[in-house]
Amino acid sequence: MSEVAGRLAVQKGAQSLESLAGGMGILISGVSGVKPADVVILGAGTAGSNACRVAVGMGAHVSVLDINPPRLAKLYDAMNGRVTTIMSNRANIEEELSHADLVISTVLVPGARTPRLITRGLIKRMREGSVFLDISIDQGGSSETSRPTSHHDPVYVVDGVVHYCVANMPGAVPRTSTYALTNVTLEYGLMLADKGLGEAVAESAPLRRGINTHDGRIFHEGVAQAFGLESFEW
Repeated sequence: MSEVAGRLAVQKGAQSLESLAGGMGILISGVSGVKPADVVILGAGTAGSNACRVAVGMGAHVSVLDINPPRLAKLYDAMNGRVTTIMSNRANIEEELSHADLVISTVLVPGARTPRLITRGLIKRMREGSVFLDISIDQGGSSETSRPTSHHDPVYVVDGVVHYCVANMPGAVPRTSTYALTNVTLEYGLMLADKGLGEAVAESAPLRRGINTHDGRIFHEGVAQAFGLESFEW
């Protein structure tokens, strides 16, 4: 689903940059004699790298920030140098957001609340009509200005910046999302059906890692920390 959300983010971001959506009215790819949009992606994980591929493919100027140098290097090589990779820190985030047309936040801590990387002050410094798209909204959002929206009412404006913060973004493309999810989860569903929870979890490390709660106890450390509760080992 992170792959779907990352690719979809660029599509939705491009739409949000249109004047009818409240954006500054620019074409993400640019045209002859007119420069393309500056797209800034926070996070180079699954969602971020997929967003990068689509944005580069559409002709945007793309910068990706992450705290993991090997991950940035891998993405740079995969894109044949057609992306600017930058170490993520407060100063670099501030600099990139100040001139961005579209910011896509994909920051994620599995199972835990998303860290708040962007203050309202940073949002105020962004260009009027620029777009901030927060994929991380499913786990709390990465900006002080983020709040969940819906597919039917996806955007709102804060300090002149269009915010797209739709929870469960893959729900907008249910056919693609269903096939993608089924492709990677069917084997685990069959394992649970054939062997039952206990035996299946004993044999499968991915299933063990996937258990968040069972029988009144929390088994995912990130979930437990988010709620200030105790976590257990299976």
